[in-house]
Amino acid sequence: MTKVLVVDDDPALARALGINLRAHGYDVLVVGTGRAALTEAGRAHPDVIVLDLGLPDLDGLEVLAGVRGWSPVPVIVLSARSTSAEKVAALDAGADDYVTKPFGMDELLARIRAAARRAQVATGPVATSDVVTTPDFTVELTAHRVTRGGQPVRLTPTEWSLLEMLVRHPGQLVGRETLLTEVWGPAYKDETHYLRVYFAQLRRKLEPDPAHPRYLITEAGVGYRFEPA
Repeated sequence: MTKVLVVDDDPALARALGINLRAHGYDVLVVGTGRAALTEAGRAHPDVIVLDLGLPDLDGLEVLAGVRGWSPVPVIVLSARSTSAEKVAALDAGADDYVTKPFGMDELLARIRAAARRAQVATGPVATSDVVTTPDFTVELTAHRVTRGGQPVRLTPTEWSLLEMLVRHPGQLVGRETLLTEVWGPAYKDETHYLRVYFAQLRRKLEPDPAHPRYLITEAGVGYRFEPA
């Protein structure tokens, strides 16, 4: 059973989320503060976190940074903040998705399912085949693992999904719409800022000079390409 941690200080909304998620077969924990969220994330190890940004004690971005310090668990941000800059800030801080209030329950459920699927793929069984090696890092596709200088690189499920799509097609252009549709779903095909944020994160983790990428190449206005050498 997928375990979801809901973090929201609105009692009515938190209760409604808990009831709806349980009705759809999820194991749900509900907390109303940032500190409680960090405590439960460390204690219960949820599969997905649904996080409100407007908490009474800590800003949601602080909670997100605290979780990202040790865990790649998918985090779906809930917020009444709806500008593009605020969405980018949340994604850049490590969120996997962003849902603007008010929202439909069916939409949120679909995004939780997608986040859980990405997490399951990113933490799949260890194996030793399908290894792609560059001078700076190694990607083990079957093992869902990346190492750099012999040390593991922690990727979020979304980062892994994007990297895997490029690595499986070395030297080939993968279009923006294809990436957005495959990783987030058809409703995201125009959300190109998601790609800018996540590829910036991947470059910081993998490229020797993120400002001048050698491996994760942007084809302006079209898509992205992986060059292994």
